[in-house]
Amino acid sequence: MGALIAIEGLDGAGKRTLTDAVVADLVARGLRVATLAFPRYGVSVHADLAAEALRGGHGDTAQSVNAMALLFALDRAEARDELSKLLADNDILLLDRYVASNAAYSAARSRQDARGEIVSWVAELEFERFGLPAPNIQILLDVPVDVAEERARLRGAADTARALDSYEKDGELQRRTGTVYRELAEINWRGSWWVHRTGDDPATLAARLAEIVAG
Repeated sequence: MGALIAIEGLDGAGKRTLTDAVVADLVARGLRVATLAFPRYGVSVHADLAAEALRGGHGDTAQSVNAMALLFALDRAEARDELSKLLADNDILLLDRYVASNAAYSAARSRQDARGEIVSWVAELEFERFGLPAPNIQILLDVPVDVAEERARLRGAADTARALDSYEKDGELQRRTGTVYRELAEINWRGSWWVHRTGDDPATLAARLAEIVAG
């Protein structure tokens, strides 16, 4: 059974870039590595409904913190069998976002902290009721909010398919989410957390992950 590693962070933090660099290093070390990104836009109807709601569709759905969290959770629930297979077939499964994203954004939207009621609700829903596997390590890609905002803006301008949604456009929400993410990391919410900051070497991160597999 492989190790489940989740890379977390704000929109525009650089999760995909970090994932690509770490995967290349791990593969070069001879490890079997798989990746999966959440939400699974274009694959999951629940993810697509969430995306449409964040762009003004489906009435007042986006106004409900719990409704949006439920859609993102259902996307992961649909992927449970796929997660199990990827873990069985590989040494490491790297996820671009996982349950902690739902916890962080929901808490930020509700103006709660990492110990708040909605974080507990998300954990119970996804890990207990839906039976999703717990991550071995959660990696917070901690970058300044203004840097993440600018990256997200440039990405949206360059690719119309990735135009900013209402979460990404809300700078205050992004700042609150960043705070909750750091709180989750500080209390090691639902497992061990590592923090990767701007300027940290992806090769060092890959070496630490390789040590987990070897151990």
